[in-house]
Amino acid sequence: MSTPLPRSASSGENTAFIVLISCVATLGGFLFGFDSGVINGTVDGLKQTFQSSQAGIGFEVASMLLGCAFGAFFAGRLGDRLGRRGVLIIAAAMFLLSALGAGAAHSSALFVLARVIGGVAVGAASVMSPAYIAEVASARYRGRLATMQQMAIITGLFCAFLSNYLLARAAGASTEPLWLGQEAWRWMFWMQALPSALFLVLLLRIPESPRYLVVKGRHAQALAVLTRLYGAEEARVKVAEIEGSLAGDQHRPQLSDLIDKRAGGLRRIVWIGIGLAVFQQLVGINVVFYYGAVLWQAVGFSENDALLINVLSGALSIGACLLTIVLIDRIGRRPLLWVGSLGMAVSLALVTVAFASGTLDGGRLQLSDGMGRLALIAANVYVVFFNMSWGPVMWVMLGEMFPNQIRGSGLAVAGAAQWSANFAITVSFPVLLTGIGLAGAYGIYTVAAVLSIFFVLRYVRETKGKELEQMEG
Repeated sequence: MSTPLPRSASSGENTAFIVLISCVATLGGFLFGFDSGVINGTVDGLKQTFQSSQAGIGFEVASMLLGCAFGAFFAGRLGDRLGRRGVLIIAAAMFLLSALGAGAAHSSALFVLARVIGGVAVGAASVMSPAYIAEVASARYRGRLATMQQMAIITGLFCAFLSNYLLARAAGASTEPLWLGQEAWRWMFWMQALPSALFLVLLLRIPESPRYLVVKGRHAQALAVLTRLYGAEEARVKVAEIEGSLAGDQHRPQLSDLIDKRAGGLRRIVWIGIGLAVFQQLVGINVVFYYGAVLWQAVGFSENDALLINVLSGALSIGACLLTIVLIDRIGRRPLLWVGSLGMAVSLALVTVAFASGTLDGGRLQLSDGMGRLALIAANVYVVFFNMSWGPVMWVMLGEMFPNQIRGSGLAVAGAAQWSANFAITVSFPVLLTGIGLAGAYGIYTVAAVLSIFFVLRYVRETKGKELEQMEG
């Protein structure tokens, strides 16, 4: 089979439409971010309402991640049966149900159930949105469009942080009543219902992934979609290329495709995908996302100031993603990853040093003014490095690095690994906080960042400019 080379834009390419439907898909990323970030401002409300212990709070915060691992794993498989768009529609409905249920819950069990439902939606959207974008976009700008997924995630986080801050400020505190006699923390969850409903409506207006349609043997539909995206001439060429990449391997995609029959274990490309997914979490980024308010209150900031710091972190993250959009299709994925790892390792080490210098006063870590500023600046530098590298690039690579035949299954396994690592890091943080302290916890994340540098340099291969039909596993 001849290897297709990246082509320049065809005269019939409908770039505006491709960008538009990619933006619709990234609303899944926005809800992923909002659902992940909204919990940040509700911890005090959960403690007061459910009378939860530290371990209980850790589970309530992390419960969504149990659903995420499940959703990511089965979304990849369902995506091979129901289509990328079909799975996203199911996820949108679950986002809406979770937002309403979490805000209305009057027991820890019902709250956890609602969050697990939201987690399934987050897990599904986290793997299907980048997969959909990768399968409709041209190789020339696929990285930029897929990076919009992380941009949407961070925008969702920023909107959740800003919403939390404004609602808590309007009520006086997250635990105080706001509208209709309901506490502000409940309205923080209910705010998510609006973008969830919008996502559901817009998904009904976009086409299915043409590569999925070819895999399912629905060639006429695939040709119609590709014609709408790229024009009639280019559509015929792309259909032929997709069919060529599947030649001699026309069976229904299944998990056993991930096994290297000669070596008797997972294919190398699958292990690399798992490594990318796990390292993205081992550096501790979601401690900042989920426990940012708790973290900054632990070193002496008020709840109001801590929520405002989260807004600042969200704004910096958006700026970092904009930089990645500019760079990813110019310098590639791999350089962004190792530079990001290096920057995170240095900034995390500085945060660790700052926290290690503190003293405990009544169970709260007290830092000098200088060390407090160092911790704040270094933590935000860390957030910037993460969101210009591992944040977006990991999702970009997972969406494009697997061959067509195993993309759904590869995403299922890597996505489940990512969310399982996310759960382990998140649920362990309150225990680490009371056990080895902030300095010890951040020391662990620093070591993971250092190891990620060597992982990238040794195992990760560049995918910039390659058509999906060129991916080998």
